[in-house]
Amino acid sequence: MSQAPAKTTDETSTVDIDSAVEAILGAIEQEREREIITRRFGLYDRKETLEQIGELLGITRERVRQLEKAILVRLKIASDEGKIPAVQSVEKVLIRELSEMGRLATVADLTKALLGDKATPLSRARIAFAATLAPRLTVINENDNYKNAVGIAEYGDEKKLMKQVDAVVAGVKKHGQPLTIEELHEQLDHEHPSHVRALASVSKHLSNLKDLWGLNKWPTVNPKNIRDKIYVILLEKGSPMHFSEIADSIKESDFSRKDVTTQAIHNELIKDKRFVLIGRGIYALDSWGYSKGTVADTIIGILKKSSEPLHRDEIVKRVLKSRQVKETTILLNLQSKPQFKRVAKATYTLAEEK
Repeated sequence: MSQAPAKTTDETSTVDIDSAVEAILGAIEQEREREIITRRFGLYDRKETLEQIGELLGITRERVRQLEKAILVRLKIASDEGKIPAVQSVEKVLIRELSEMGRLATVADLTKALLGDKATPLSRARIAFAATLAPRLTVINENDNYKNAVGIAEYGDEKKLMKQVDAVVAGVKKHGQPLTIEELHEQLDHEHPSHVRALASVSKHLSNLKDLWGLNKWPTVNPKNIRDKIYVILLEKGSPMHFSEIADSIKESDFSRKDVTTQAIHNELIKDKRFVLIGRGIYALDSWGYSKGTVADTIIGILKKSSEPLHRDEIVKRVLKSRQVKETTILLNLQSKPQFKRVAKATYTLAEEK
């Protein structure tokens, strides 16, 4: 079967990848072998398992695995010997792009960089397939720890690149909180931050938000629900916010699924212990030291900690450190609540329990 010529223009398009894949498949003589490869890599439709292909072709799962391995070995040898020009053409384009992306990239990011809005699951599968055959490229196969990725072979095989990814994850864990790529780069022995970013993007254990990288379980980089998004908004603001302001900030953010109602935000604020109501509709993070409860509860706590009665101005000052309320509200509580006793002019202590 003759090979279709692959385009070798400097600008890559979906047609280029399609032509290259057709040319590569043209190097496979037997129809059954082409069927195995196209189905295993999802070159025309979704990827299929060994069992599914075996059932279709009437052979065992193990036989499908053996044939796939043998076909790929033949194609890699032919590619290395320059007998499949389409592989060399795609390889050249991918290496050029990877050089700009830190020598390594997930297949998803690489395809998007090459094709932009034209990137599809099908084009990702075809680029991954061509990269598998390219002698100057290294492919990291997807598993529980790593995303499917492509790197320049000159800088490491699959084992070496995975070890470098692990080192990035270890660096984030050791730091204990989200950090920028520049900060992470200072901890690791790599030439450029772009390489560190590339390695981090391959790990399934890391997430990033606004150029901060951290473990998936950290809500500041991977907010999974409304409460986590509220937490991120308050943390970025650094000061208490009204629940309606929080809702507006989420709607204007880069979060996925950010279309939430103000009432939903208020409900989640009430349920989560990380958020403290410190005024009328105003919430803060508990880690900021704000106290929960009523204004009277806050005053009680302040007087209990004091070894002597306090002047009302001092009480007001201390209450305002943990609550956003009007001064008159604090004074009314001091004057009207039975828990407080005036012992001198404008000076209060706790009333004795009866």
